[in-house]
Amino acid sequence: MALSKPVFFHFLKTLTKSHHHPPPSFLSLRLLSFATPEEAAAERRRRKRRLRIEPPLNSLRHSQPQQQQQPRSPPNPNAPKIPENVSVLTGNRLNLHNRILTLIRQNDLEEAALLTRHSIYSNCRPTIFTCNAVMAALLRQSRYSELLSLHRFITQAGVAANVVTHNLLINAYMDCRKTDTALEHYKQLINDAPFNPSPTTYRILIKGLVDNSKVERAMELKDEMLSKGLAPDPLVYSYLMSGQVKNSNPDGVFALYDELKEKLGGSVSDGVVYGNLMKGYFLRGMEKEAMECYEEAVGENSNIRMSAVAFNSVLDALSKNGKFDEALKLFDKMTAEHNPPRKLTVNLGSFNVMVDGYCAQGRFKDAIAVFNSMGEKRCRSDTLSYNNLIEQLCGNGMLGEAEELYKGMGEKGVNPDEFTFVLLMESCFKDNRPDDAAGYFRTMVDSKLRPNLAVYNTLIEGLVKVGKVDEAKSFYDLMVEKLKMDDASYEFMMKALFEVGKADEVLEMVGGLLRDEGLEFSEELQEFVKVELSKEGREEDLVKLMEDVEREKAEAAAKEAEAAEKAKASARAAVASLLPSKLFGNKEGEEKSEAASGNADEGKEGIVAETPLADASADGVLEDEAMKGENVSEVGAKRDVTSEQITA
Repeated sequence: MALSKPVFFHFLKTLTKSHHHPPPSFLSLRLLSFATPEEAAAERRRRKRRLRIEPPLNSLRHSQPQQQQQPRSPPNPNAPKIPENVSVLTGNRLNLHNRILTLIRQNDLEEAALLTRHSIYSNCRPTIFTCNAVMAALLRQSRYSELLSLHRFITQAGVAANVVTHNLLINAYMDCRKTDTALEHYKQLINDAPFNPSPTTYRILIKGLVDNSKVERAMELKDEMLSKGLAPDPLVYSYLMSGQVKNSNPDGVFALYDELKEKLGGSVSDGVVYGNLMKGYFLRGMEKEAMECYEEAVGENSNIRMSAVAFNSVLDALSKNGKFDEALKLFDKMTAEHNPPRKLTVNLGSFNVMVDGYCAQGRFKDAIAVFNSMGEKRCRSDTLSYNNLIEQLCGNGMLGEAEELYKGMGEKGVNPDEFTFVLLMESCFKDNRPDDAAGYFRTMVDSKLRPNLAVYNTLIEGLVKVGKVDEAKSFYDLMVEKLKMDDASYEFMMKALFEVGKADEVLEMVGGLLRDEGLEFSEELQEFVKVELSKEGREEDLVKLMEDVEREKAEAAAKEAEAAEKAKASARAAVASLLPSKLFGNKEGEEKSEAASGNADEGKEGIVAETPLADASADGVLEDEAMKGENVSEVGAKRDVTSEQITA
């Protein structure tokens, strides 16, 4: 259908009116072109004026959120650091963690600790979980000094500790019998750490306090644990009950058991407390009730949960109270039911209890057999278990068997400690084997262990007793710089030398004491040496020696002062040579000019006739020269002062 021209124009006008919207009043139409450049410039100026009066909407949108945001306060550098989460163990850090765990399983703890230290400042920083694994391995082998050194290193490096780190440190302090230090660290954990102590923290603290005969403080700590909202822990109550058993207080044992039973709703299903409960009955002489408790814990129809620790407690109660046959039956049952990793009924403590039981019965061969069968149940012996059996054997005259065990320690990767060597040394002296005792001491020193003064005195006394004074003197020379000896140790060694007629060596010892600033030659020791020398008529040798040492010290001090003065003078000369001479004044030129002026004055005096004023003029010349000399000395003094300031 075709439209005529008038109809078409009318239709077009209606479309235009329906779709046309008037522009807003606050916006002006922007034309795409202008007739002249002046109109375009005028339009630009008009838009700039409008933008100054009314900013664009997008600038308002960007400025509003900035006004709402509040400035953040800078972080507090003293705030405790939050420890890392286990999710950080990924990628290279996980590979490093596994590598260090491999070194720990290979018993190469030195390399594991060294790799941890080197990785702290590398691109792959170890996590706190890796550091804890190394420290736990050091703790298991009783290498406390290395553990504390590694902990101090990672703390200074800024690795945030978690609760496991604090538990390891507290455990180390408790094992070293430093209970006060452990409690101070516990207070620091409560006050400063961004987390709360765990039940394991209280287990370590309470066990350490009980082992150190501080049961009352352990009871207070138990009440503090309960006040913090933690659930009553049967293992904690077991430690406290064992402390009451040590104090021969059966009433305290039953009071703790009743308290735990009440807090757990009327029944105790954890068997860890039943061993100490049996000991409480044995203390009261109630053997029947003790055996009923035993049947309740390990009987066929028992509902009590028995772990390896619970079995060990019952086993110890039987073996120490005349029920060793029952203990043997229970141990056989434990080894039969042991099926790791599903069921764990035997651990290292189980074998230690049986070793003690066999030794108490005088069955040392069986004790050694049980100890050597530990590996069949996937249990690994440690240094403490070896020391326990070696002590039992040495105390009963079985040094040969003890030495066989000592040799087996190296084969199984267990490192002996100072106590191991002390046991063997004492037994060797009892069996009249002083050379072997000295060899054990030397091995201990070569192993980088730290024998204390008591161990040293044991060796020296044993060697002197059998007449080996020269060998004792060699060990004195070896240890005098490593140990802080007392007067009794010096006096014993000197007395042994005097008895064999070696006063000259005593004087050498005295000279070493006098020359070493870190050692003290006390008046009591000096009097002892004088008395012994007077017996040989050589008391003057000590006086002469002391005078010679004092003279040597004075000469050394004078040489040091002279060297210091020369160094100071050379430094001044070096500084003066680097600076221009005008800064200090030309002293030589002044002296030459003074001499020339003096000669000229003397020539004038010779020409003038002698008169009564000649003396006065001569006095005036002398005064002038004196004034000039004073000026010269003042210039020299100023030069010295200036050079000292520059040197400083």
